[in-house]
Amino acid sequence: MRRSFATLFLATSLASASAAPIDHMEPPFWWTGMQHKGLQLMVHGKDIGRMQAAVDYPGVRLVSTTQVPNANYLFVDLEIAPDAKPGQFDIVFTGAGRSERFPYRLLARDKGSAQRQGFGPQDAIYQIMPDRFANGDASNDNVAGMREKANRKNGGGRHGGDIQGAIDHLDYIAQLGFTQLWPTPLVENDAPAYSYHGYGATDHYKIDPRYGSNEDFVRLSQEAKKRGIGLIQDVVLSHIGINHWWMKDLPTPDWINYGGKFVPTQHHRVAVQDMYASKADSDNFTKGWFVDTMPDLNQTNPLVANYLIQNNIWWIEYAGLSGLRIDTYGYSDSAFLSEYTKRVMAEYPRLNMVGEEWSNHVPVVARWQRGKTNFDGYTSSLPSLMDFPLVEAMRGALAKDGRGLNNVYETLSLDYLYPEPNNLVLFGGNHDMARMYSVAGEDFDRYRMNLVFLMTMPRIPQFYTGDEILMTSPTKERDDASYRSDFPGGWAGDKVNAFTGAGLNEKQRAAQELVRKLANWRKNEPVIHSGRLMHFGPEQNTWVYFRYNDNKRVMVAMNLNDKPITLPTARFQEMLKGAASGVDFLSGKTVELARELRLAPKSVVVVELPGA
Repeated sequence: MRRSFATLFLATSLASASAAPIDHMEPPFWWTGMQHKGLQLMVHGKDIGRMQAAVDYPGVRLVSTTQVPNANYLFVDLEIAPDAKPGQFDIVFTGAGRSERFPYRLLARDKGSAQRQGFGPQDAIYQIMPDRFANGDASNDNVAGMREKANRKNGGGRHGGDIQGAIDHLDYIAQLGFTQLWPTPLVENDAPAYSYHGYGATDHYKIDPRYGSNEDFVRLSQEAKKRGIGLIQDVVLSHIGINHWWMKDLPTPDWINYGGKFVPTQHHRVAVQDMYASKADSDNFTKGWFVDTMPDLNQTNPLVANYLIQNNIWWIEYAGLSGLRIDTYGYSDSAFLSEYTKRVMAEYPRLNMVGEEWSNHVPVVARWQRGKTNFDGYTSSLPSLMDFPLVEAMRGALAKDGRGLNNVYETLSLDYLYPEPNNLVLFGGNHDMARMYSVAGEDFDRYRMNLVFLMTMPRIPQFYTGDEILMTSPTKERDDASYRSDFPGGWAGDKVNAFTGAGLNEKQRAAQELVRKLANWRKNEPVIHSGRLMHFGPEQNTWVYFRYNDNKRVMVAMNLNDKPITLPTARFQEMLKGAASGVDFLSGKTVELARELRLAPKSVVVVELPGA
């Protein structure tokens, strides 16, 4: 039976208080039966590096210890045999005329853990920023000793949303039709400002107490599973927060890139795959810091690399995750990324991980997907990427002064560059982008087209919370506070409650119902999950495509014009195969197809066709 992190950590802390001067032992516990038999412990405490370690437990062998320039660290490499049993054993530290014991635990893995099913094209992902979603426990809004306090009036500050708030509204997410939940990072971010953002970890093994506890995170995962929802953890490999406990006592001089001094990245992301690139540019891209408060980790140091790999595996196992979303993916060392993805996928062959490579160029994104043959021989085991090229093409098409649908069509035609295009994650927007409804000029019809596109493409759709109630933002300049405004109803006293519908206007309720209808329809449509795609080049600012398999055909047709359009259906007979009509899923009305297809101004239809 899994014991709680707090119980284990407390037992460990009490033991260390009376024994070895150990401040951190990471990972704090591990499991038997893992595919990778090696386990490297980072031990941190006053002069612990001057001591030797020993272990005496059946099935556990101490392979080696590594001393580093900082005597306050010792790295202990263990080998855990396949027949090792769950239990507790002492790691004995000796040296300087003393001997200390530190208890360590091996837990039993949950049944079927290694073969867990990750998220995939059969799923739809709902993304939240926990601090802005719902405040389920006001008692943790402010925590003694942490640098930033809650202030809802500050657009860049903490607002108090937490894990309990997410748990309280899992039914809402499930009823909308979503089967995966992606919260932005929840690990401790002890910064004086913008700590809600989550992408500057200060402790890799601890949920930020203003969100809750490690046990709360596990409970979120368990409660989500009861509702048919998997949990995706957002992780950061490339950098940490300036107040990470490492920064007060670095293990090695090269733990942080550029010797721990701020050198900004110039964001030349193509430099790591450009045959003409200078080494200076490629080094700067992967070693440069985002900002002076986000030190960049040196993953060419094998101790750093192994720490990060084990940490991600630990969270997958501990919290029962269905996948990872990996922030700023390409900014990490390329060789490290190969090893990282290989190790994680070897441990969980059916897991999914999606990397963020924010580029509008398909070849730049495609480089990182597993199975890709790259000109320089680079290989990856990453299953999925965020499909920024297709996202930006559609956002551009639907903008008030949009460029039309041809760029979407041509971007999609480049799917041959991806080994697994149907495993890419497609989205309308996220926490770093202007709200989709605003991008569409607050035009409900254009918003509707984007939602249908999102839910019918051969992709994994990801939806950003608040878009279902038409939340808005500026579009000309970046405005994070507006992209991340509070979800109405998540705080006591909110005049509008989007969870219940109270206070929503007619258009917002219509949008919410449209999301619910499409996501729940998609959930039960194998033709959308795994069917093939055939599309016809846009003409007259219209676009027609089909999803089909051996059992079903679905035609999607959209008209971006402000006037009605009639399209001769002879062009589409390759897929229509003589079908004289079909039923539009959205309206329930029959759509005539015998000779022509009539499309209303700024409209989209999802026509289910009879027969295979």
